[in-house]
Amino acid sequence: MPSLKTFRLRIRSVQSTQKITKAMKMVAAAKLRRAQEAAQAGRPYAQAMDRMMASLAAGMQGKAGAPKLLAGTGSDKVHLLIVATADRGLCGGFNSSIVREARRAIRSLQGEGKTVKILAVGRKARDQLRRDYSSLIVDTIADLGKPRLGFADARKVADRVLQMFEAGEFDVATIIYNRFRSAISQILTRQQIIPPAVPEAEPGASPYEFEPDEETILTELLPRNLAVQIYRALLENAASEQGARMTAMDNATRNAGDMIKRLTLQMNRSRQASITKELIEIISGAEAI
Repeated sequence: MPSLKTFRLRIRSVQSTQKITKAMKMVAAAKLRRAQEAAQAGRPYAQAMDRMMASLAAGMQGKAGAPKLLAGTGSDKVHLLIVATADRGLCGGFNSSIVREARRAIRSLQGEGKTVKILAVGRKARDQLRRDYSSLIVDTIADLGKPRLGFADARKVADRVLQMFEAGEFDVATIIYNRFRSAISQILTRQQIIPPAVPEAEPGASPYEFEPDEETILTELLPRNLAVQIYRALLENAASEQGARMTAMDNATRNAGDMIKRLTLQMNRSRQASITKELIEIISGAEAI
């Protein structure tokens, strides 16, 4: 059995760890509130963009001059997966769930004979995927959202995606991220953004008249819509990350408390056994005299 000194050192070490996890939980809770508000505020605009895109796309159906970002390249042989994770860990299964979904998507696409390329947004996506798919990673974009996530961060990712698309490096682009539901629940989401999976227009909705024509508006609107959809994904990811980190640190703090109780109990038993042994030796020595 370990000595009393060993028990004291272990208890002190766990107590120090508990202080760190408790502080990290409080920081994550403070960041979660801001991130949740930003994610919820960004949803209506992105949804309105979807509805507008549906109306515009309906007017472009069957037309030969449809923008390439809307109609696609006419092929789906090369797929770009934008895997959006965090730069840091200690947030439970947040990063690993996204990477698992990316792995499933890669295996499925490769099984269909497709070519897959990966754009890693966040260090964890790069670190976890490069062990098996390093040859598929074309670029990594990290350190987004410092000091605060903004539309410029999404524009940075969108510009890189547009650059690759205009160079003919892929046919279909899909972003994988976690959509925020609550601090303990995130919805794993795989969203196709090029060509956009435009929802159908609402039944009974009145058609819009556009000035200038739909083609001109789409040419300007599609790149902006791409940045908006990426921005929404990044906002949802940021809120999901802080929620997952807060939950993970709360669990770690409680587990540390349980471990301290067990170690304290074991230390008290060891001390009691040591005292009992000494008493037995004293009594035995006295009887021998």
